[in-house]
Amino acid sequence: MFYIESERLRLIPLNLHQLHIYNNPEALVEKLALKDTKIETEPLFQNEFDDALQNYWIPMVEKNPDDYVWFTNWLVVQKQENLGIGGIGLAGLPNENGESEIGYGIDLKQRGKGYATEALVCLSQWAFQNENLKIIVAHTPLDLLNSQRVLQKAGFLLIKTENELLRWELKRA
Repeated sequence: MFYIESERLRLIPLNLHQLHIYNNPEALVEKLALKDTKIETEPLFQNEFDDALQNYWIPMVEKNPDDYVWFTNWLVVQKQENLGIGGIGLAGLPNENGESEIGYGIDLKQRGKGYATEALVCLSQWAFQNENLKIIVAHTPLDLLNSQRVLQKAGFLLIKTENELLRWELKRA
């Protein structure tokens, strides 16, 4: 099984089968040999996640089996406890401008421990190994200050406001 690691985290790109069983935590825990994967977020983010699972990750992984890691949710696993604590992912291979967008979410009980920043740095470093990737883009709502701090700590710079969202960018070093 392919994964990448940071000091405290393992990021596992979910394949098509794992995406299909994602909403069956017992099956996913067994398949990935984890202690647990109960991830709780605010209802708005849970709805966005559920929509992405059905309408983006599954269809895009089906269409791009060789490059699925660029289109899937990566399960964020806290290594010491072997717990699934969140998800992170890219919105596909770099576009014609050399950009890909990144998004993430961490379990409510696991926030404030630096996991989101660590996962963001880890996946960004991996993604920049693709020579076509020049910029990783992230968007946050104007009032989501915690996520804005995560992006700042990970080296992202605030670029502009777009339709009630802040656009952040991390450029290749």
